[in-house]
This record gives sequence, C-alpha cells and structure tokens, in this order.
Amino acid sequence: MKLLVVGSGGREHAIAKKLLESPQVEQVFVAPGNDGMTLDGLDLVNIGISEHSKLIDFAKSHAVAWTFIGPDDALAAGIVDDFEAAGLKAFGPSRLAAELEWSKDFAKSIMKKYNVPTARYETFSDFAAAKAYIEKEGAPIVVKADGLALGKGVVVAETVEEAVAAAQDMLLDNKFGDSGARVVIEEFLSGEEFSLFAFANGERYYILPTAQDHKRAYDGDKGPNTGGMGAYAPVPHLAAEVVETSIQTIIKPVLEGMIAEGRPYLGVLYAGLILTADGPKVIEFNSRFGDPETQIILPRLTSDFAQNITDILAGKEPKITWLDAGVTLGVVVASEGYPLAYEKGVKLPAKTEEDIITYYAGAQFAENGSALLSNGGRVYMLVTTADSVRAAQERIYDQLEKQDTAGLFYRTDIGSKAL
Repeated sequence: MKLLVVGSGGREHAIAKKLLESPQVEQVFVAPGNDGMTLDGLDLVNIGISEHSKLIDFAKSHAVAWTFIGPDDALAAGIVDDFEAAGLKAFGPSRLAAELEWSKDFAKSIMKKYNVPTARYETFSDFAAAKAYIEKEGAPIVVKADGLALGKGVVVAETVEEAVAAAQDMLLDNKFGDSGARVVIEEFLSGEEFSLFAFANGERYYILPTAQDHKRAYDGDKGPNTGGMGAYAPVPHLAAEVVETSIQTIIKPVLEGMIAEGRPYLGVLYAGLILTADGPKVIEFNSRFGDPETQIILPRLTSDFAQNITDILAGKEPKITWLDAGVTLGVVVASEGYPLAYEKGVKLPAKTEEDIITYYAGAQFAENGSALLSNGGRVYMLVTTADSVRAAQERIYDQLEKQDTAGLFYRTDIGSKAL
C-alpha cells in the first residue's frame, strides 16, 4: 500500500521511515517534508500542510490507503474532518477532539470536569485581572498562551514581575496573536517531568514507552524553552506503579470524558506529566506525537507500524510490541541562536553509521544538489539504542565530536537525569 504523512520535521521523518519498514508498504509520501528525508527513500510532495484540498486530491490520485497527520496546527485546522468528508482515512483527532491541545483553557476544563489531576488555574483575557491574580498568588507561577504557539507560549516565571511581563506580552502586546488573546495562569508544580503517549480510538488505548524530553536550550536546563533538544525512552527510574496510576487517573478518564463530550478521540494522545509529591499530574496535552519523543520511541517498536495503525483505524485490536530492554536516546542539533533568530545555510555532516539514526527536521539541498544545508531552527537529530543511558550517550556524543557542527549547537547532557 501507499501512505501519506503530513508535516515536515523530525517527527514526520521518524513516522514515515518507520512506516516504510513495513513489508506491506511500497511507498511513503511526505507533504511537504524536507530534503533530508529523501536519503531514507521517502518521496516528498510539494504541498503545504494548510492546503487540505490539494492534499486530498493527491491522496485520491495516488491511491493512498490512509494519511498520518503530524503537526498540531493542521489538526487544529480540521484536516482530519476534511479528509473524512472526502471519504479518506486519516490518523489523527478531529478538530473538536484536538481542542485538547489548541486550547489550554478547554483542556483544563475537561480535566476539572472529569477529576484529572493537574495544577490549579484561572483563565484571563483581561490584563488587569491577570496581573491582580499573579500578584495575589505570587511566584513561581506559570503563564500560558491559550492557543498554539509552536511550543514557545509557556513562561515559567520565577518572579511576579516576570509573570506580569509575560501576561503583558500575550494580552497587550499581542506576542502570540490570537493564540495569546487568553492566558491560562496556573500554579507551579515541582517534580520530575515525563511524557506518556497512547494510540487511541474512542475508549480503546494502547500505551507507548515512557519518555523524557529536554525543553530548555542549554545544559542544566538553562536558557529559553524550545521545541525540545533531545529525549530518551523509556525512563528507567520511573516506577511501573507511577505509569499505571497515570493511565488510570489521566489517560482513561480523559478519553472517556471526550466521548461523553461528543468528541471521541482517534490518534496519538500525548500527556506531558509531572511526578509531584501527590502523584502524577498533567502539565499539558498534545493531540499528536511529540517532537523529539517520536524519534526515540518509534525505533523501539518491533511490530509492523503500518499494520498497527491500519488495525486501529479499522477498530481492530492491534498487535503492538516493543523492545523490552535497553534505552533509546537522541540529541537534537540546532542552529546557533535557536529558538530566537538564527542563520540558515550551514553545511551539514554526512549521515552516520548504521547504529546511529539521523532524522532531519530542517534540511535543504544546495541549489547544485552537492550538499545538505540547514534550513530551520532544529536541524537534525542523532538517535541510538544501547544497553544503558550512559552507553547511548557515549555513542551519540562520540559521533557528534567527530562532526563539524560550526554554526550549530547541541546539549551535552541529554539523559543525564537518569544517571
């Protein structure tokens, strides 16, 4: 069969590469993709993620069996609804179900209604009211743009002044446009963060290995928040009871609640969790695979990914199996200056040896096709599986030291929390 993946980053590279491994799959198209993906035999389609009608026409004309939707903004724009209206299958939630991600206020209201543990919060569209609430609550405190903001609409404020400035950026200075027209202000939760994903169809769910992302730009969790600078899976020091509690108190009631709300959920549900003294609580939901967690979770999948998704779409019980030993770890290489202003056009190193996977997020061939150049904030990611976190770190960082990363940067401590 032929499949289509919508998106252009490292997440979509990992999804498409894994789908192409299936003996049932003859071709995987990625729209729009990036040039680095072609090194793994993936076929790029020059159609943007917002061009739903063109994507639908392409899927029909190329006999695509089903489409996997990667990015949050495509889901928020109702791409799955449009595909289904055209008689096509797409793996991802409807626009209404995806509101778990594109409105933090909606997600909070669902959690409150269905008793899902999360931080105390209030929502504001008026700056004066938000400022008064921040001054009353004190710091540390968290200020979040209600809508999508490319993973950058969250400020963990250490002081009242910083929190007020963040609220002003969003509500008065329009830093995030309509996404910041409302803000969710919530209590700061202390504990260790981890990611829990599930494939879901209605009330059926299938849990993926735990993962831990590294959001801050620099070593020691310093610097601004990014889309993610690296990750590893599973989280070896996370007790099985914590995962089971998370499933029973978070994943299960949210999926049941979405059915009760008339918004049954199909696709990947991401729960960004924090293990507090009172147990696991939700920081946020995403309505799709995370990036860079996808790149370190999918290499651990030992069953046929394409068949697994085909079965879930058909309402059948999938036979999903995972590696049960070792750790998979990945380090993101980004353009200097990311997540703020950065240059493009840096020449990228050649692909690595077989025991290290290279996933490309922002890469483009030079005009003469002779070299692959950087074309984004996060550029590529190296991923490997080893017996331990330390062994995986050594393999990745040894490789990075051999590469010419001038004009690029990466964290040198991905996975160190597990040591």
